[in-house]
Amino acid sequence: MNDFDLIAKKWLKAFNEHQLESLLALYHEEAIHFSPKLKLRHPETHGLISGKSALRSWWQDAFDRLPQLEYRETTITSNNKRVFMEYTRIVPGEENMLVAEVLEIDNGLIVASRVYHG
Repeated sequence: MNDFDLIAKKWLKAFNEHQLESLLALYHEEAIHFSPKLKLRHPETHGLISGKSALRSWWQDAFDRLPQLEYRETTITSNNKRVFMEYTRIVPGEENMLVAEVLEIDNGLIVASRVYHG
């Protein structure tokens, strides 16, 4: 397993355990994040947020609203700049959703992430 794959595994573990600080520790201070869910819940963002403070608010809200939210890994593929994760978003009472997420990494930290729903 390479370093980028390891970051993805740490990301999934922190997310699934709702360990917000562990999740944020994987990100650069000014990282950007794009998500269709973000665009739906906060249209004023156009789906894009920047910085750890915004990431903290976004994920804390998700963990508070969806305490049983889980991302079940399907595939992790990486190259020398990016990790491509595929996972299933699972929330009891909702239909499972196929998700792809790209993590761009620089100097061992995530500098950008983009979410795509299937």
